[in-house]
Amino acid sequence: MDFRLPALQKLQGEPIYLQLYRRFRDAIAEGKLRPGDRVPSVRSLASELNLARGTVETAYQMLGSEGYLLARGPAGTVVSPRLADRTGRGAPPVRPCSPSAPRTTVTEPPPFQLGLPALDMFPRKTWARLAGRHARSLDVAAMAYPDPCGHEALRHAIASYLGISRGIACTPEQVFVTAGYRCALDLVCRAALQPGDTGWFEDPGYRFARQFLEQAGMRLSPVAVDDDGLDVEAGLRQAGAAHFALVTPSHQSPLGVALSLPRRLALLEWATATGGWIIEDDYDSEFRYHGRPLPALKSLDRAGRVLYTGTFSKVLFPGLRLAYLVVPESQIARFRETASVLHGHGAILHQATVADFMAQGHFARHLKTMRSLYAERRGYLLDALTQVFGDALYVPPRRGGIHLLAHPRAGCSDRTLATLANAEGLAVEALSAWGRLDTSPEGLLLGFTNLATAGQALGLCRRLEKAWGRLPGPSVT
Repeated sequence: MDFRLPALQKLQGEPIYLQLYRRFRDAIAEGKLRPGDRVPSVRSLASELNLARGTVETAYQMLGSEGYLLARGPAGTVVSPRLADRTGRGAPPVRPCSPSAPRTTVTEPPPFQLGLPALDMFPRKTWARLAGRHARSLDVAAMAYPDPCGHEALRHAIASYLGISRGIACTPEQVFVTAGYRCALDLVCRAALQPGDTGWFEDPGYRFARQFLEQAGMRLSPVAVDDDGLDVEAGLRQAGAAHFALVTPSHQSPLGVALSLPRRLALLEWATATGGWIIEDDYDSEFRYHGRPLPALKSLDRAGRVLYTGTFSKVLFPGLRLAYLVVPESQIARFRETASVLHGHGAILHQATVADFMAQGHFARHLKTMRSLYAERRGYLLDALTQVFGDALYVPPRRGGIHLLAHPRAGCSDRTLATLANAEGLAVEALSAWGRLDTSPEGLLLGFTNLATAGQALGLCRRLEKAWGRLPGPSVT
């Protein structure tokens, strides 16, 4: 499309950036630019039109904040694939977003969605090359029934990675590969627990794990979380004879705090004394922006009471549906027997590709790149929230993770604010929905990994401010 703008100076006082914004908007509405089409970079368009880069960047920021354009970092900027209606000239329609509902038709993740890595920065070419090699060399062994414990090469790679990065000394035989985190929980429930068993569950805590365990017949006792993580003493008072405890000690989901060393030791002492199991979900442990990553709770386990789980969903991409479980040596036979009657392992080609990705060093390099990128994108969102909301939102300092927790001023229900944001297509989640106790805190959870630019973060925060402007009574801002 020709973006040249003749006689710009002759238009009566309308800023050039606004004329450029209207030209793009009209082209999208008329179907001259279609969803997914790539638009020129800021630099190239500014050069072509002999304009200042700031002028073009302002127009692009307006288009991005209104949902017309989608920035994909080094992959460029495209017309948002979510624009299905190209006939109207107004702002594109945005479907209300329910964070808890499954998304089967949305091609792009809604802004602020939790649990997603930076999809625009995944090394697709490297991945495609490795996957293609395995697809082309498919042999008879790969076509047979797979090992129910997982692809051997991947189990070796996981054991090596955990030994170096998480301080966990384990053999490949202790590693079980599963088709996602919930399949790992299913294996634990079937091999080590019985329906009706009581377990400690962090409050607030990872709600999808809570839902799964409850559906599996477990009785959960919500235990409060504070700045030191799970309150072990509270757990002992409430259900000292519990059969298990599910914890996220390195980076608590969703508060982002770490389980302190005294509480780690107390939790291990409880499990050793009672014969209980500790299910360690090493949530977001790879993404820590200040200081060295904390060692896993499993690395302190001397009595063999910790069942350690991890997933590739956030470090690679969720579509893999791959996770893993590390069990004590004494439990290998028991878990292998259970795994042999389940169908919880992932596709063998995916497993083989991940194994090569790890063994050839791509995984370590990718994690290093993502830590730096997420620290930058986290800064984008922090700066934008401060600029738009000032003191109306408080963001507690956290050392890692891939989402921010923001506390609104007193008197604003987090569920009401989340509902208003969802109606504008923003996948903000209410912290109180993750808890069961009356003392569960309120707050707002916002993912930042797919905020490619500071301008995009600022535009989305302004959309958030606009959504909350409809709040009855005084505005949140």
